[in-house]
Amino acid sequence: MRINSYLVSRWRFRTQTMVRYRLLFLTSAPIVLTLIAMFAITAYWSIHYTWQSALVDVGERLNIVTDKLDSLQHEQHEHLQAFSESYEFRTRLSHIQSAQEFDEWVKRQNTRYQLDFLRWIPIQSLSDVNDGDNARAATRQYQAMASYQSFFDVLKREDAFALEPQIAEHSEVRHQSTQMLETRSLVSRSVVVIFDDSSQVVGYLDGGVLLNNNFELVDGIRDTIYPETSLARHVKGTVTIFLEDLRVATNVPIEASYQGRRAIGTVVSEEVRQRVLEQGQRWIDKAYVYDTWYIAGYDALRDRDNNIIGITYTGYRAWPLLKTYLTNVGEVTAIIVAILLLSGFIVYRGARGLFKPIEQIHRVVKMVQLGKDEERIGDIGLDSQHELSQLARQFDNMLNQLQYRNEQIQEAAHELEAKVASRTASLKDKTEQLELHIHLLNQTKDKLIVNEKLAALGELTAGIAHEINNPTAVILGNVELLKFELGDDVSAVEEEVDAILVQIDRIRNITRSLLQYSRQGGVQDEVTWQHVNPIVDESVTLVRTGSKKRDVEFYVDLHAKTPVEINRHQLLQILVNLQMNAIHAMQGKGRLTVLSEDWIEGSEKIGALIHIIDEGCGISDANLKRIFDPFFTTKRDGTGLGLSVSQSILSQTGGEIKVKSELGKGSQFTLYLPNKTDHHLLVSS
Repeated sequence: MRINSYLVSRWRFRTQTMVRYRLLFLTSAPIVLTLIAMFAITAYWSIHYTWQSALVDVGERLNIVTDKLDSLQHEQHEHLQAFSESYEFRTRLSHIQSAQEFDEWVKRQNTRYQLDFLRWIPIQSLSDVNDGDNARAATRQYQAMASYQSFFDVLKREDAFALEPQIAEHSEVRHQSTQMLETRSLVSRSVVVIFDDSSQVVGYLDGGVLLNNNFELVDGIRDTIYPETSLARHVKGTVTIFLEDLRVATNVPIEASYQGRRAIGTVVSEEVRQRVLEQGQRWIDKAYVYDTWYIAGYDALRDRDNNIIGITYTGYRAWPLLKTYLTNVGEVTAIIVAILLLSGFIVYRGARGLFKPIEQIHRVVKMVQLGKDEERIGDIGLDSQHELSQLARQFDNMLNQLQYRNEQIQEAAHELEAKVASRTASLKDKTEQLELHIHLLNQTKDKLIVNEKLAALGELTAGIAHEINNPTAVILGNVELLKFELGDDVSAVEEEVDAILVQIDRIRNITRSLLQYSRQGGVQDEVTWQHVNPIVDESVTLVRTGSKKRDVEFYVDLHAKTPVEINRHQLLQILVNLQMNAIHAMQGKGRLTVLSEDWIEGSEKIGALIHIIDEGCGISDANLKRIFDPFFTTKRDGTGLGLSVSQSILSQTGGEIKVKSELGKGSQFTLYLPNKTDHHLLVSS
């Protein structure tokens, strides 16, 4: 799908941008449109004319079927009339000794006169077998039939059997849909009146042809109206005689591949039955005949009283006609396509002399766009007075002028760049120095502000710690005295007393942290030169020993080699605090990574770095900005002084703690320890 859309867009781009394709389209479009219009008109008229011709053809062939049936009846009557006037018949009639013998002799003459039945009906027999009224009715019936030369009639089984027993047997047709047996006989019948020498009616000759299962009749009519020819487009038609809506004589095949099997016992379509049998109208149109579509003609078959008793049909399959039409359309299409290709080739060949110069101009334009300014059109193989030759020369002149101006602009640009570079070189150096000084000034300012804040906060926390320690000591002493005075009775309030002692211990821990934060509590070690790896290793040992019951995996990788000035006891305390925080963040389960490396800026080693990495819950961005604030904590039993005290201790020696964290993945605390302590900070603090 992508390939097809790409090809369509590519050809659309070509037809819209390339001159040769547009010229080819403009010159070919009138021819293409004209041929398409001619093809459409030809197809329309071909369909209309072919269909109308087919209907007219079927109508004419249906007339021939009717004429053939009329001729059959006329010949039938003539044969019967000739028999009645023959010498042998008149002689035997004048010397009748037995009416039965004469009737038997007449029966035997049916084959000679191409009849399926032939009977002698003496006038006397009509009176002998019937009473007065029935005899007169029978006589009137034969007189009425004799008034017609020939007519179609439907005989019941008993009537047919009375005329000729074999007719009743040969008339049976079984419905293919209902499997019911049709026993009536459709016959073409002729009655001739026989007079004696005194012109008195002595009897009737009654003869005719059976149409049920009369394949010879329908095949003969078919061969007459659809004669065999050697033409490739020979029409193979069919003929059918219906008794009412039932096929009783037909050469419509059951299947095209099964020769000899006929659609006897099938019925006509409902639409044709209503039009022809019920309305008495002719049908000349397409119709579904048994199992496929035919171009068909149907006409009513009437008896002597003009009652519709059946249908005559002729037609042929629609597919051969459609196939012929499609073949014609294919031939016309092939011719039109050939004409289009030939005309397109002629136009293309004729315009190629114009296309080549245009393509050469287009190629040079593309090369110039790609930066190849030296490309020129040059000679395009046309007369010097040709419009395209003049256009090419003017375009080359424009390219020469453009190249000359570009060279001048480039030279001026180089000169300007050289002047700007020479004048800005000194300004660049001064700007870099100024930026360096501003950076150092900002760093010094930030450190002074932090130190002033720490000093003020230290004095405040030291005072608070001392003030809290005094009442705490009194409370602790009184509680101890209370326990001593109560003796064994202390068990009644032992739980409350223990709770008081726990809270007193917590208060003392807080005051101890405050004093440590202010550097006024506890024993202070001296700041000395230390290698950080042993201190880090000792802190890991302490933390690992205290977390044996927890599922914590320790990974230690120590590579720091630069010694630093640090208070060893304080650094150990800071490391233990940070590692315990990491274990709490992982809820006692996970991997704790401790790394050390040299602190290198540029090519100079300026100290050591210690990284403590956990796989805990991480710290949100809002809390990340406050974690070094005093008394800020997210733990239920925390004091919020651990990180602030650690940051305060490191800041006194010029160090710093930095943190990076991602919520849900873990945190990394990094200690920056300079190798040279800022001594004026120690003195001022």
